[in-house]
Amino acid sequence: MSTIKIDDSEYNLDSLTDQAKSQLQMLQVTDQELQRLQLQLAIAQTARNAYANALKAALPTPLEQVRAQGETLKVS
Repeated sequence: MSTIKIDDSEYNLDSLTDQAKSQLQMLQVTDQELQRLQLQLAIAQTARNAYANALKAALPTPLEQVRAQGETLKVS
């Protein structure tokens, strides 16, 4: 006999109506999809951080730092 606990109450799965079983199945599928999407979000956030770090490494020295070092910037 399998049971499920919902809001601190236990229910026998065999005693659930077909409608309740269908709703339970959809709830489980939705939970799985949320986990999948959370994993995808974590992957995307990691990639974004890597791109941001790569961008920072590829940027030239900011003009403020160049001026603070006393270098002259000539424009022709």
